[in-house]
Amino acid sequence: MSDAAARPADHPPVKPEKVGILLANLGTPDATDYWSMRRYLSEFLSDKRVIDYPRWKWQPLLQLIILTKRPFSSGEAYRSIWNTEKDESPLMTITRDQTAAIRAKMAARYGDDVIVDFCMRYGNPSTKSKVREMVEAGCSRILFFPLYPHYAGATSATANDQFFRALMEETWQPIARVVPPYFQEPAYIEALAQSIERKYAALASEPDILVVSYHGMPKRYLMEGDPYHCQCQKTTRLLRERLGWEKDRIVTTFQSVFGPEEWLKPYTVDYVAELAEQGKKHIAVCAPAFSADCVETLEEINEEIKESFEEAGGEQFTYIPCLNDDPAHIDALSGVIEQNLKGWLD
Repeated sequence: MSDAAARPADHPPVKPEKVGILLANLGTPDATDYWSMRRYLSEFLSDKRVIDYPRWKWQPLLQLIILTKRPFSSGEAYRSIWNTEKDESPLMTITRDQTAAIRAKMAARYGDDVIVDFCMRYGNPSTKSKVREMVEAGCSRILFFPLYPHYAGATSATANDQFFRALMEETWQPIARVVPPYFQEPAYIEALAQSIERKYAALASEPDILVVSYHGMPKRYLMEGDPYHCQCQKTTRLLRERLGWEKDRIVTTFQSVFGPEEWLKPYTVDYVAELAEQGKKHIAVCAPAFSADCVETLEEINEEIKESFEEAGGEQFTYIPCLNDDPAHIDALSGVIEQNLKGWLD
C-alpha cells in the first residue's frame, strides 16, 4: 500500500519529495531612491557579522548620522550602473541569469527531482521567502549555496545564519546541507584563467601587471581567526600557477575599506596609484571574490579605482569582468553542486 493510500481522508496533503538548490548572493536595493537605499543599507550595516561593534554604540551612529547621508552617495553609485531596461541592479540580473543556467543543467542531470532558485541575504527575494516556497513545493532536502568562492564571516557565514533562521520557522524542517567555499576548485581556477587569457588576447598591448582585487575586511577579523585572507592569497597563487606567470606579474590587493579600523592591505585604490607612479602605464584588474559583477566592481573598480590610477599618471586601465554567467563558470558551479548532492541524488 502506498503512503498516500495509508493516510486517513482528513490528513493534510503531502507533496512528492523534491530536492531544493538555493543559491544565495549578498543582495541589492529595490531601487536607487533615498528610502530604498536607506532600508537596504540599514539591514546590511545592522548585521553583526558585517559591523560587530556593540549595538548601543553603533546603532545611534548608523541611524542618526550615517543613514542620513550615505543613501544619497550609494544611490548615486547604483544609478551609474543600474540596469534601466529591467529596473534592477546588475547583481540581480546576473544572479537570475546564473540561476537559469544552473537550473537547466540540473534539470538535464536530475530531471524533475530538483528545484533551483536564488535568494539574497539583504533585500529581495529574501532567504526566508525562498525557503518557504521550497518547502511548500515539497522540498524535503535543501542544498544551500552561498555564491562566495571564499569563506568570510561577513559573507558566507551571515548567509548561512539567515538560512538557518529561516529553517527555524518551518514546522517540518527540510534536511539541509551548506556548500563549502570553492576558492581552490580546479574548475573555478580554470574559469578565472580562461577569462584573463581571453581579455589579454583581445588587447593591443599586454598589461604591465594584473591586480587581483578582493573585497576587504578589518585586519582584526583575520587575527580573530577568519580564514578569508589566506583563501584569497591561495586563489591568487593557484591562478598564477595556472597562467604560468612569474610572481611579479600578479599582485593581491583589497578594496572597499569602511570605517576607521585598519583593513587588509594593500588597499587597491592606493596601490594602483603607486603602480602608476612607479611607471606602470597599463594595468589590468580582476575581482575573483565576486561571483557576479556588482556595485563594488562596476562602480568602485571600473570608476573610482580606475580614476585613482589615471590621476596618478596611469594611461590604460583594463577591467576584467567577473565570471558572471560565463559557461565555464556555470560548469564550475554546477560541478560543485553535484559534488554536494552526492548521497541525495546520484
